[in-house]
Amino acid sequence: MRSILKTSFAAFVAAGIAASAMPANAQSLSGDLVIFSDMSNPAPRAVMEGMVARFGEMHPDLNIELTVIDREAYKTQIRNFLTANAPDVANWYAANRMLPYVEAGLFEDVSDIWDGSMSEELGSTKGALTVGDAQYGVPYTYYQWGVYYRKDIFDQFGLTEPTTWQEELANCQTLIDNGIKCYTIGTKFLWTAGGWFDYLNMRTNGYDFHARLTNGEESWTSDEVRATFENWRTLIDMGAFIDDHQNYSWQEALPFMVNGEAASYLMGNFAVAPLREAGLTDNQLDFYQFVEITPGIPKGEDAPTDTFHIPSAAQNKEAAREFLRFVVSAENQTLINNGANLGQLPVNALSSVDEDKFLQQGFQMLSSGAPGGIAQFFDRDAPAEMAAAGMEGFQEFMVFPDNLDDILERLEATRQDVY
Repeated sequence: MRSILKTSFAAFVAAGIAASAMPANAQSLSGDLVIFSDMSNPAPRAVMEGMVARFGEMHPDLNIELTVIDREAYKTQIRNFLTANAPDVANWYAANRMLPYVEAGLFEDVSDIWDGSMSEELGSTKGALTVGDAQYGVPYTYYQWGVYYRKDIFDQFGLTEPTTWQEELANCQTLIDNGIKCYTIGTKFLWTAGGWFDYLNMRTNGYDFHARLTNGEESWTSDEVRATFENWRTLIDMGAFIDDHQNYSWQEALPFMVNGEAASYLMGNFAVAPLREAGLTDNQLDFYQFVEITPGIPKGEDAPTDTFHIPSAAQNKEAAREFLRFVVSAENQTLINNGANLGQLPVNALSSVDEDKFLQQGFQMLSSGAPGGIAQFFDRDAPAEMAAAGMEGFQEFMVFPDNLDDILERLEATRQDVY
């Protein structure tokens, strides 16, 4: 399912979409600019249409054609349209989700957009858009992961936000001693266990090791990976996680936290809205960065990043580059990520952030508290076959931790096949 929009700025103004004034030094562009987008849900679609409208006002001689494609259909069509009849600009994702199209020569090198101050302003995601020494896309939004917790429960038992593994385990033991699980989680659809692996591995071995592992450059049977699972098993053996989590989706695991049967949830910021809708107030909810495990290792964070790219076969690369520069500007990223639009985080460190307290905390963490690097999440950082095998193994380990040797051998065999 798709729709085609020929931008008419007057139509957008009539619909109540605000536009920026054209900068005095705006580059004059003409011809056609063809943009394909997977932002098909209502709020993201309005954001995409608004960006096109504002860019169109800046360049009145440019004819912009926006095609919006259903997100799932887009995933199956992207290789075909990049190969034949490519647009000038296309939405996609960072890291290993981008890599196959870079290696196939289907995405343009856009390193020039990152030159100068932009490299610093977008620095938190530069690694996720870099192959070799070149960048092949730009980010427009991301969101933080971390530990969302019941502050009122912590207060009840005199607990404070932990910063070290020892403090995390001590808090957890206090909760367990009082009949409360440390963490809710639903692993029925596997990916939530991937978040636990990402953080435990990045905190045990560092972001660089984690990146090499998901790139197929490290062995799953290595001592480093075993150390990650040993830390995970410490929590499992304590009884830190809710029972029967393999039977719950991530949404179905929310009531354990809402009802006070579990004190926290390692999850993305998208969990905040349903927790609020379930009745928890911001006085009851709070957030902390996943704790340090191995002292001195710079902290890496999961922050899935959505991106724009220029196909190598694009016809109007000059206009496409200007559109990408517009997308990453601090002003634009402030606008599209505010609570009335995407309700997520701008990547540009000079942007303003919505007043929502969790977005504020996440922006500070990702902009200045993640010196290790930004990971994209296990199922984006690893190739699809490796990601599927890995997440199956993570869930199995959480239910049957004694199966670890078999799990790691299977994952190592998969690594040998996949890479």
